[in-house]
Amino acid sequence: MTARRASALAGRRRRRRAGGITLLEVLVSVGILALIGTLIYGAFDGMSRARSGISRMSDRYHQGRGAIARISRELQAAFLSRHQPADKNVAVRLTAFTGEDASPADRIDFTAFAHRRLLRNVHESDQCEIGYFGSRDPERDKLDLVRREAKTIDTEPTRGGIVNVLAEDIESFNIQYLDPITGEWTDSWDSTQPAAQPDRLPAQVWVTLVLNGGPGGEPIKFETKVPIPMQVPIAFGNTTP
Repeated sequence: MTARRASALAGRRRRRRAGGITLLEVLVSVGILALIGTLIYGAFDGMSRARSGISRMSDRYHQGRGAIARISRELQAAFLSRHQPADKNVAVRLTAFTGEDASPADRIDFTAFAHRRLLRNVHESDQCEIGYFGSRDPERDKLDLVRREAKTIDTEPTRGGIVNVLAEDIESFNIQYLDPITGEWTDSWDSTQPAAQPDRLPAQVWVTLVLNGGPGGEPIKFETKVPIPMQVPIAFGNTTP
């Protein structure tokens, strides 16, 4: 009877082992699944980071190229005018081309045939004041390149208008001017001062823009030389010297 009972117990144990899995096997299976899940997550996370980095780099290059293209286009529309009343005290507008050397960002202000009317029957022409300069972003403590445009030319060609960000997080913005008389590049320009370049525009403007956040953390440099077509002030039928 004892032998029979022992045999029955052994049979029940064998059936239990054949019909289920042990705790160790469960732990091993869960560990394998966790490892596979971690590998899959790591692969997708790496792909997401790479895609985000490429997109961010593409945006930086797009922003830099767009800024240089716009500056070039509007510089080519720069002009000066001698159409002024005989009495300077009653003048209501002043055309100018001024460039200030500064660090890390230069400043340039000029009058140009560059304004685009967006609404029909508005009292605006294509003449405007435009300026480019660096402005510190107080929230991120980074330097941005901003663009200023005043739709109406007044007696203060370096002030007024609406300011918008053209390029974010710049390292530097440098401008040089080619004097057509001396044939030399200069760091500043002022068509309003008799001791500087009175009533004259430069032959070319050399624009260099450097953005932060390039490949490997290196800066991205954009530069171009812009010819100025109208170097002589407009004076149609004007006898005022």
